[in-house]
Amino acid sequence: MEISKAMDALRERATFVKESLHKSQTITDNMVSILGSFDHRLSALETAMRPTQIKTHSIRSAHDNIDKTLKAAEVILAQFDQTRMAEAKILRGPHEDLESYLGAIDQLRANVRFFSSKKSFKSSEAIVTHANTLLAKAIAKLEEEFKHLLTNYSKPVEPDRLFECLPNSLRPSNSGKQSEGGGRNHSGKQSSEAVTFALPTLIPPRVIPLLHDLTQQMVQAGHQQQLFRIYRETRAAVLEQSLRKLGVERLSKDDVQRMQWEVLEAKIGNWIHYMRIAVKLLIAGEKKICDQIFDGVDSLKSQCFAEVTASSVAMLLSFGEAVAKSKRSPEKLFVLLDMYEIMRELQPEIERLFESKACTEMREAAINLSTRLAQTAQETFVDFEEAVEKDATKTTVMDGTVHPLTSYVINYVKFLYDYQSTLKLLFREFDPNDPDGQLAIITTRIMQALQTNLDGKSKQYKDPALTQLFLMNNIHYIVRSVRRSEAKDMLGDDWVQIHRRIVQQHANQYKRISWAKILQCLTVPASENNNAVTRTMIKDRFKTFNDQIEELHQRQSQWTVPDSELRESLRLAVAEVLLPAYRSFLKRFGPVIENGKNPYKYMVYSPEHLEQMLGEFFESKIWGEPKR
Repeated sequence: MEISKAMDALRERATFVKESLHKSQTITDNMVSILGSFDHRLSALETAMRPTQIKTHSIRSAHDNIDKTLKAAEVILAQFDQTRMAEAKILRGPHEDLESYLGAIDQLRANVRFFSSKKSFKSSEAIVTHANTLLAKAIAKLEEEFKHLLTNYSKPVEPDRLFECLPNSLRPSNSGKQSEGGGRNHSGKQSSEAVTFALPTLIPPRVIPLLHDLTQQMVQAGHQQQLFRIYRETRAAVLEQSLRKLGVERLSKDDVQRMQWEVLEAKIGNWIHYMRIAVKLLIAGEKKICDQIFDGVDSLKSQCFAEVTASSVAMLLSFGEAVAKSKRSPEKLFVLLDMYEIMRELQPEIERLFESKACTEMREAAINLSTRLAQTAQETFVDFEEAVEKDATKTTVMDGTVHPLTSYVINYVKFLYDYQSTLKLLFREFDPNDPDGQLAIITTRIMQALQTNLDGKSKQYKDPALTQLFLMNNIHYIVRSVRRSEAKDMLGDDWVQIHRRIVQQHANQYKRISWAKILQCLTVPASENNNAVTRTMIKDRFKTFNDQIEELHQRQSQWTVPDSELRESLRLAVAEVLLPAYRSFLKRFGPVIENGKNPYKYMVYSPEHLEQMLGEFFESKIWGEPKR
């Protein structure tokens, strides 16, 4: 009786499943035929039960067979049931409920594995084929869904959103351009070194897990290339659009060469800003989402990131290469140093982002640009030194003041020392052992080149006294500027002391040339005594003195000593020699003139008057060297 009930139950279950399966339009008849094997087993069992004489062990054996058959049937029927439900979800598509859709694919794969292992069942192969067909359709829909999600949520990042991710010190000013040449502060170091950057949201966080799950399913199905193509084309285009919105251009060496300097300088400043934003925000953001979406698929992850960023990195670096290869000029040195500085600042980030083998080309391109900028900067140093020494500017400073070349070169050198830390890095690329020494050598050579040129320019003056005044002014300006700058530490105290003595030598030469002749008017040879000195001789001496002092005053009040301390020092040095000599001459020979007619025709100047006149020397009251 129990065996009969079990067989009836199994028959009823099989009939129910058959009917259910027949209702599905997509499950093949081959699935139903599998259950036929159970009908044959049941018939065989029933036949075995018909004899009237049944032994106990036969009943027990039949009971066990029915049990096993019933359990096997339940498993098979459960797999059919799951296949039918998975198919229904797959046919609905992934858009409504992606999580359930992915679960249905997993279930379908499990069923394929199950029926592949049950080759003893009739039509198992047909069921596996049907399930694989469903899987192919499912993966095709996943590919569409991946493309839809990625395209729909991949939009170019607006510049304002990027600026919001920057620290305040690096945000553009109201004019839309970054202040202080791309982030330089007064210490000469990039202000971005000590700040953090907030990565922009390139794809909404809630979408990332969905894309990751889709990726896993597509990789499992062997659709890596389709996945790679969709991701590369979508994200590469968006990254490039973001950079173009920011203002990044692809420019050649010829484009750069044709630009006016002011335009090029502005573009270089912007490029420095763009490089920082591109590497620290956009490319770092691409790396983050690529790592998340392709987590667990390392080979594909690295290759996708490399392909997505390759074109944009090439576009960014092309401008730097164009500038580095364009015609060198002194004014380009500082922008070259700015460009080199940003590349060195970004180097650790670049090495981290592009560390994989797939990114080798981009990593090396960035390093090569740094090296190229360093080489061009060093070549520009040599050019500048030669340009200073050979400067043939026709500009003559008629009043003997500091020449524009001097102030230009000194300002150039002082500005170099704002880049001292960068220069040490640059020189270390060529001489790792002594970067400080190279900077000192270059500074010394530039100073020497300037002095050589000034010596040549000083020979343009007709008046040898003005030659000495010109050299005194210019060397003094150099020494004073060096003493007030960081160049002093590099050139050393000995250099400063030597050049201070040179200034004094030129001042002494000026005094000798300008005042020796006039002082001779105020001296009487020791061999002569008062009785031998005639009134006529004294009158001639006074007249000669008056003419010479007037001529000196007229000429040298046009000359300039721009440094107030040096000017007063020079006047005092002249006064300390002239006034005592004049007072002595006046005291000794004044009475001779006073006793004659019109004494004030000869005794024109009092010592006080002379002192007042000296106070007007070197004030550049009238421009132009007077004609002789």
